[in-house]
Amino acid sequence: MTELRSDRVDDAADGPRALVVDYGGVLTTPLDEAMRAWCDGDGVDHEHFRTLMATWLRETGTSANPAYRLERGELTAAEFERLLAGELKAAGGRPLTADGMLRRMFAGFRAVPAMTDVVRRVRAAGHRTALLSNSWGLDYDRTDWDALFDVTVISGEVGLRKPEPEIYLLTAERLGLPPSACVFVDDLGPNVRAAEQVGMVGIRHVGAEQTIKELETHLGLDLAAA
Repeated sequence: MTELRSDRVDDAADGPRALVVDYGGVLTTPLDEAMRAWCDGDGVDHEHFRTLMATWLRETGTSANPAYRLERGELTAAEFERLLAGELKAAGGRPLTADGMLRRMFAGFRAVPAMTDVVRRVRAAGHRTALLSNSWGLDYDRTDWDALFDVTVISGEVGLRKPEPEIYLLTAERLGLPPSACVFVDDLGPNVRAAEQVGMVGIRHVGAEQTIKELETHLGLDLAAA
């Protein structure tokens, strides 16, 4: 894969000048909450689902891992839904309805105003902002995205996925900054570590209050709500 890099030569001597955030689990309520709600609604055994995902996620090859292929846009949402429905059964052994499964799966996501507000405040302070998300065919609510983000990078739209280094480099390139000028926030440790490996400042998101405190430190901003 061709290496992506920023053509900008300026460094981060004056500190980070951009905020890059994940979507699910950072700007929304936690992923596991949504998954549990979906399992309850569709009658799926949650532990069976978790075991299946763990098995798929251990398969790193693009041909062997439907989740990774979905995230890169190599599988359509409908193709993935049929594969997943074929592996899972609802209570009592009845077949699951594949059509619309991903929409139902993420229906439990709720926006976290504290996090969207802090992105808005960071941008208003003159820093650049980006969304970097691995998409599971997700029909994002893009309301206000133009007001929140200078750049959006969705895995299925660019053929790359976190934690591949190229997707972080692409995001920095689109921001017009070196990776070292970017602070990256994600709820998954491997994604944060990968961002750090390309030179970004990484924050593992576990809650809005702690993340905002860390952002204030790294960006040198007062981000307390007015």
